[in-house]
Amino acid sequence: MERLNQTSSVSEFILLGLSSRSEDQKPLFIFFLIIYLVTITGNVLIILAIHSDPQLHTPMYFFLSFLSFIDIWYTTTIVPRMLVNFLSEKKTISYAGCLTQMYFTYALGNTDSYLLTAMAYDRYVAICDPFHYVIIMSRRRCVLLVAISCSLPHFHSLLHILLLNQLIFCNSNVVHHFFCDINPLLKLSCSSVFVNDLTIKTEGLVFWVTPFLCIVFSYVRILIAVLRIPSAAGKRKAFSTCGSHFTVVILFYGSIFYVYLQPLSSYTVRDQVATLVYTVLSSMLNPFIYSLRNKDMKRGLRKLMGRRKS
Repeated sequence: MERLNQTSSVSEFILLGLSSRSEDQKPLFIFFLIIYLVTITGNVLIILAIHSDPQLHTPMYFFLSFLSFIDIWYTTTIVPRMLVNFLSEKKTISYAGCLTQMYFTYALGNTDSYLLTAMAYDRYVAICDPFHYVIIMSRRRCVLLVAISCSLPHFHSLLHILLLNQLIFCNSNVVHHFFCDINPLLKLSCSSVFVNDLTIKTEGLVFWVTPFLCIVFSYVRILIAVLRIPSAAGKRKAFSTCGSHFTVVILFYGSIFYVYLQPLSSYTVRDQVATLVYTVLSSMLNPFIYSLRNKDMKRGLRKLMGRRKS
């Protein structure tokens, strides 16, 4: 606590949320409560369907089940606090609670990023080197990829939290956002944020862009391999195995790059919309994207529902 008092004169922050108008709070509460319940239900069904169907015990669905698991906790880190604030007059969060929320938001968000990279690698091997797929994507390698995806992001998140904890907040504690995000907090600091901003643009850039470039490289190789397939049916089948994942990648990375690759000085409330996409909407849409465009996943869900009814 002594360190806390030395680095910050505020004990709590006020999260203004998406709207300061009192008449908007209940509709927003209902809207995001529905989104939260759909997110939890959809991702739990994906996990149960994969676990209960032996035909889905493949590397691709192994990664997908972990992606759904992380998405459940990712959205839980943000949305419940939003729901409480919608119905509260005092929309506060403690200084420690704010840093804790930010830590897990970045750690889980980066885990999503690395899992999407692992899934792209899986699709690359399946299409470009199918004869060695079973050997390359062994269970040991899949577990290793998941372990790296779940552990490495915590170092990235911890670095930003430690740097943020060195700042002094003496002007205002009002955060123009719906959760504790780093850019709105940096704008409140009355001490120099040069190191923080530089870290975001260097280490943060490498941490986000490297997985994205790996995904792009995988899809370039996949595209080249697919174009060499002589039959149209073969090309459609190859593309169908990648379509869902590619859609999720565009949705997730597109909104992240829009928010974090712009100068800190140009960060405005309008960026909350893009932030909502990768923090809340992406986790809700993932189960629909993967199930509606995937025959194996549809079959697994139907078998799960049939088993529940019986």
